[in-house]
Amino acid sequence: MNLILLNPNDLTNDGHVCITDPRRLKHLRDVHRSAHGDRLTVGVQGGAMGKAMLKELNAERAYFQLENLDEPPPPPLPVHLALALPRPRMLARTLEHVTALGVKEITLLHTKRVEKSYWQSPELRPEKIHQHLVLGLEQARDTQLPSVTLSKGFRPFLEQQLPGLLSERRGLVAHPGMPNACPRDISEPTLLLVGPEGGFIAWEVEQLMLAGCEGMHLGPRILRVETAVTALLSRLF
Repeated sequence: MNLILLNPNDLTNDGHVCITDPRRLKHLRDVHRSAHGDRLTVGVQGGAMGKAMLKELNAERAYFQLENLDEPPPPPLPVHLALALPRPRMLARTLEHVTALGVKEITLLHTKRVEKSYWQSPELRPEKIHQHLVLGLEQARDTQLPSVTLSKGFRPFLEQQLPGLLSERRGLVAHPGMPNACPRDISEPTLLLVGPEGGFIAWEVEQLMLAGCEGMHLGPRILRVETAVTALLSRLF
């Protein structure tokens, strides 16, 4: 936790911060080993960051005096990530990684090679998704939560969502065997589409190309989804 991410409810009317949830309290005690007088980095969810001084820490609460909130969060990446729904354990890690890297728009997408049972996973509950996004923000010292959309059908995504997403973005499909390598250091708004383990099927790739996307590859190695997404974002931006 490189940032203590605050909910608006953590702020008191007299300019202090009061944290009571067990996860953050445990981290302050066991990881930070915080003590009275420590100055820690804080940020309000959706707002600015700054410093706060610890005044009290016990099993029930952490009480801070807020010193300032005048530092903006880091800039977001200019990308909308459309990711074929990974297996649940990999989904959790991937959400944390891409949030830490600055992705602010995420669509979790059904494709032919996505197991239908994945859509029943507890990891897709709103509170679980929120938990993983918060962990990513805390890691990266960011306060702006990404939006996450669930798209449970590939054809409806293709017909109803993709045209709007491409109207103001460059569409890039990451898929093994594409003739062009992943571009580097782009700055334009981008839609990045990443398939599941095993990749998109040929028909899906064909439809994405017909819609106006460009195909690209990361080289001859076949990577796990969480590794591939991290490598793509790092290379692209």
